[in-house]
Formats: sequence, structure tokens, C-alpha cells
Amino acid sequence: MSPELTTRHFDALGSTCELLSVESGPAALERCEQRIRDAEARFTRFLRDSELAGLNGSDGRYLPVSPEMFAMLEAALWAFAESDGLVNAAVLPALAAAGYDRPFRQGLAEPPVLYPMQLPPLPQVLLLDQATRSAALAPGAALDLGGIAKGALADLLIDELGENAVCNLGGDLRVRGAGPEGDGWHIGLCDGTLVALRDGAVCTSGISKRRWGHSMHHLIDPRTGMPAKTDLAEVSVVTDSALRGEVYAKSAVLLGCALGIAFLEARGVPYAVVPAEGAGTGAGPTELPAAA
Repeated sequence: MSPELTTRHFDALGSTCELLSVESGPAALERCEQRIRDAEARFTRFLRDSELAGLNGSDGRYLPVSPEMFAMLEAALWAFAESDGLVNAAVLPALAAAGYDRPFRQGLAEPPVLYPMQLPPLPQVLLLDQATRSAALAPGAALDLGGIAKGALADLLIDELGENAVCNLGGDLRVRGAGPEGDGWHIGLCDGTLVALRDGAVCTSGISKRRWGHSMHHLIDPRTGMPAKTDLAEVSVVTDSALRGEVYAKSAVLLGCALGIAFLEARGVPYAVVPAEGAGTGAGPTELPAAA
């Protein structure tokens, strides 16, 4: 008889979240959901009293921050360095200019005119003081931690779910254990293929789902301050952590097919890609492991 599988689905972090656990029971999933909702209240840019909103409005002053916020800001700086600046949490002014100035479910409007915007490198505008656990954000700069938070939280919360579980936060999945049938968790990639994992992460990024107006989408290219123009609609990456997968998948989409695939292959991670409408990739996914 297969072990009991417990599941929980809910909306949080601006996305659909899914928790699955074998033999941990509903209480573990309920605790995990509450931690996700607590994190959403802390890291959202849409609530005036969130900790992130306070930092975004700090006008250059050092502010004491929570351990959770400090860790997330460290993750943002790591993501910037790991992606050679492509994953830049300081994109919020550009996101707002493109019309993403409210929760997506409320409906967004395409601006009549949108001009390129020079975005500062994150390390130039975000300073952390480990000794005082404080952070300073340069005047005029503002952070969006959405994707980084989902990846980092999936890595953190897998421990809450036990030794055989999946934490899926809006397409950033962290996986552990043999799955309900004992042959790994079977996770779908963006091109429709499946990979069976026992430990690791699968993350998908793209421009096809969160769109508004005629040409707006949420993936800002920090090199232009505009919604990315890319020949890739979606990229899935299989790696050791959801934060790393989030960063690699987003970087590949921003770089486009040729440079994006080179970026992923240089890092030795399995991937799958879906070309944007009207584009050809000339390459398929790398061979994916049957189990990890």
C-alpha cells in the first residue's frame, strides 16, 4: 500500500502555492502555509506596513531589520553576483513604470509611453551591516524580492515538510525524498517533459503568464529597465536549490536562447526551454536524470 500523501493548495506570494508531503500529516502543511503567509506579509511591496515597504521608503537611512529580512537581502546580493547582474532586486521602479504597481489580480494597465530606464547595480544601492543587522537603501532605489523570496523560502521550508515532500512556490519547487511511489517526485518541465527527483529543485521562469496590455510582462531586463525582449518564452532548470534555480532560469530567459543556453551549460545544470512565439531555438533540453 502506498504511503499517505497529504496536499495543500493556496494563493500566496502573488502565485499559486502547492505543498505535498508523505506521512507528515496536515499539521505540518498548515504550519508551512502559515510561515509562507508570514513571509508574504514581510516581503510584499504592496502593503504599506510591510517590512520591505519600510525599507523601500527609508530614504538612505540605516534601518534595523529582522533576521528574515537580512537573510533575504543577502540572498538578493548573492543572486545579483551569481547572475552577473541580470537578477537585480532593484528593478521595482521599472516594474512600476511598466504598470505593475498593484497586485496582479487587481488588473494592470499598459502605460501609454514607456522609456528605457537605467537601473543601478544592487550592491551600489543596498548596504548591509552585519554587526547591527541593519540595511540602507539609497534614496530613489526600491526593491522587489518576489522571485528571490519564493526560491529562498522553498529551500527553507522543505525542512518543515519532512523527509519526503515538495514545496512549490509559484514555479520554484524544492523536492526531497522518494515520493509517494518510491521512485522520486515526478516534476514537469516547461516543455512538457518530466524529471524524477529525490533531492533538488526545479524552477521555471518566463514571460508567457504574467502579462498585461499588448506587450507588458513582469520580467524586467535590468540592462534596459524595460520588459525583456527575448526569444525564450520559458526556461526550466534542475539544480540543487530553488534559489539557485530561480536565478539561473531567470538569467537564461533574459539572455535569450543562444546566450541563455550557454549560461546554463557553463554551469552544468539540466534545463528545458520553450521558444517564444515566432522564434526557433535550434537546441533542445539537455539529457535529464531519471532520478537524483
